[in-house]
Amino acid sequence: MIQKVIKIGSSAGVTIPAKEMRHQNIKLGDEVEVIVRPVSKNASKSDQTVILAARKILSDYKQDFKNLANR
Repeated sequence: MIQKVIKIGSSAGVTIPAKEMRHQNIKLGDEVEVIVRPVSKNASKSDQTVILAARKILSDYKQDFKNLANR
Protein backbone atom coordinates (compact mmCIF):
# COMPACT_ATOMS: atom_id res chain seq x y z
CA MET A 1 0.00 0.00 0.00
CA ILE A 2 1.32 3.43 -0.85
CA GLN A 3 0.23 6.38 1.31
CA LYS A 4 1.18 10.05 1.26
CA VAL A 5 2.98 11.58 4.23
CA ILE A 6 0.78 14.24 5.83
CA LYS A 7 1.44 16.93 8.43
CA ILE A 8 0.18 16.12 11.92
CA GLY A 9 0.93 19.05 14.24
CA SER A 10 4.69 19.56 14.09
CA SER A 11 5.21 15.94 13.00
CA ALA A 12 4.32 13.89 9.95
CA GLY A 13 2.41 10.67 9.52
CA VAL A 14 0.45 8.35 7.29
CA THR A 15 -3.04 6.95 7.69
CA ILE A 16 -4.27 3.39 7.37
CA PRO A 17 -7.50 3.28 5.35
CA ALA A 18 -10.47 1.79 7.22
CA LYS A 19 -10.91 -0.86 4.50
CA GLU A 20 -7.31 -2.03 5.02
CA MET A 21 -7.76 -2.06 8.80
CA ARG A 22 -10.81 -4.31 8.41
CA HIS A 23 -8.99 -6.52 5.88
CA GLN A 24 -6.01 -6.94 8.25
CA ASN A 25 -8.25 -7.15 11.35
CA ILE A 26 -6.39 -4.21 12.91
CA LYS A 27 -8.08 -2.35 15.76
CA LEU A 28 -7.23 1.01 17.33
CA GLY A 29 -4.45 0.48 19.86
CA ASP A 30 -2.99 -2.56 18.05
CA GLU A 31 0.71 -2.56 17.28
CA VAL A 32 1.64 -2.82 13.60
CA GLU A 33 4.90 -3.20 11.72
CA VAL A 34 5.78 -0.22 9.53
CA ILE A 35 8.45 -0.30 6.84
CA VAL A 36 9.37 3.18 5.66
CA ARG A 37 11.00 3.78 2.30
CA PRO A 38 10.33 6.27 -0.46
CA VAL A 39 8.48 5.12 -3.55
CA SER A 40 10.95 4.85 -6.40
CA LYS A 41 10.27 7.49 -9.02
CA ASN A 42 12.39 5.51 -11.51
CA ALA A 43 10.24 2.37 -11.63
CA SER A 44 8.28 1.92 -14.83
CA LYS A 45 4.47 1.68 -14.75
CA SER A 46 4.64 -2.09 -15.30
CA ASP A 47 7.26 -2.44 -12.53
CA GLN A 48 5.03 -0.50 -10.16
CA THR A 49 2.08 -2.77 -11.05
CA VAL A 50 4.17 -5.86 -10.27
CA ILE A 51 5.45 -4.36 -7.01
CA LEU A 52 1.91 -3.47 -5.87
CA ALA A 53 0.64 -6.96 -6.78
CA ALA A 54 3.51 -8.59 -4.88
CA ARG A 55 2.88 -6.42 -1.81
CA LYS A 56 -0.81 -7.36 -1.87
CA ILE A 57 -0.02 -11.07 -2.11
CA LEU A 58 2.50 -10.81 0.73
CA SER A 59 -0.02 -8.90 2.82
CA ASP A 60 -2.96 -11.21 2.06
CA TYR A 61 -1.00 -14.39 2.76
CA LYS A 62 1.34 -13.11 5.50
CA GLN A 63 0.27 -15.74 8.04
CA ASP A 64 0.51 -18.55 5.49
CA PHE A 65 4.07 -17.51 4.62
CA LYS A 66 4.95 -17.38 8.34
CA ASN A 67 3.52 -20.87 8.83
CA LEU A 68 5.54 -22.21 5.91
CA ALA A 69 8.70 -20.56 7.22
CA ASN A 70 8.21 -22.20 10.63
CA ARG A 71 7.86 -25.76 9.24
